[in-house]
Amino acid sequence: MPLKPFDAGATGPGAEKKIFLLKPRGFCAGVVRAIDVVEIALQTFGAPIYVRKEIVHNRHVVDGLREAGAIFVDELSEVPQGARTIFSAHGVSPQVRIEARERNLRVIDATCPLVTKVHLEAVKFAREGYTIVLIGHKDHDEVVGTLGEAPDRTHLVSDVADVDALHIPDARRVCYLTQTTLSLDETREIVERLKQKFPLIQGPPAQDICYATENRQMAVKAVAPFCQLLLVVGSRNSSNSKRLVEVCDNHGVRSFLVDDEADIDPAWVEGVQNVAVTAGASAPENLVQGVVDSLKSRGFLALEEVELIEEEVRFSLPPELVQVSGLTAISAR
Repeated sequence: MPLKPFDAGATGPGAEKKIFLLKPRGFCAGVVRAIDVVEIALQTFGAPIYVRKEIVHNRHVVDGLREAGAIFVDELSEVPQGARTIFSAHGVSPQVRIEARERNLRVIDATCPLVTKVHLEAVKFAREGYTIVLIGHKDHDEVVGTLGEAPDRTHLVSDVADVDALHIPDARRVCYLTQTTLSLDETREIVERLKQKFPLIQGPPAQDICYATENRQMAVKAVAPFCQLLLVVGSRNSSNSKRLVEVCDNHGVRSFLVDDEADIDPAWVEGVQNVAVTAGASAPENLVQGVVDSLKSRGFLALEEVELIEEEVRFSLPPELVQVSGLTAISAR
């Protein structure tokens, strides 16, 4: 879907200090689904509900669900035998699923469908005898899960240098997949280098980087020429949020990742006329509004919401919840 035209209006000296509030921002369909899964499970079955890893990478969201009765654990060994357990939006490896069955856990899978797509691609390529090059960040929950689908056939690369160091026995049967929350530009460079080194390399039928990651990065690029500062609302362990900061930095605009308004350094806005505000795909809207209110208190009284692309993606609930709740779709947040 093409970006809509964007008119920044008056931005020169003497113009009113302004906030460009980017849209789309914040929750994507996969995050909405994952949070709803935990909330519906708590409402349906009651506490406690165990969640392996953070359901999404935002500490405010996790803290709120913890207060509601969710118990977050790092490993399934911390979950009592037979307990009801939710897998996070980032997905899990087959080994984790095996462990869950061995412990007789009643699993509700909140893996984002777009992450599941990458897992299925990895399984397909591995069965066909391909060596898989996975582009992603080491130790990220999503990457750990995807690597687990074909660990003996998968090589992880994070940059062009990693590609240059690759040694693959059969260059005729190589494919690449990517983490869903990467920088579009950096991933493009890595893919181009892979194609130079392995001319017969195969890729996924459709881009693995998710629609929400792409849309938020494209919006940042569109507004970058008109602002002197970008604030990205998101937690430190949110990959897609960190990529938004990097994208703006690469376009010559200072940008900072903030968990909430308390993280804003007053020095950042000194001499700034226009500031853009966006949010990573796991950051709730109330945190965005807190940042906006803080900026207004610092003299940024003009506010323009800039919607550059429409998002209408919605995902259905996991079948484990549909059977007991009667719901089939996720309500918009």
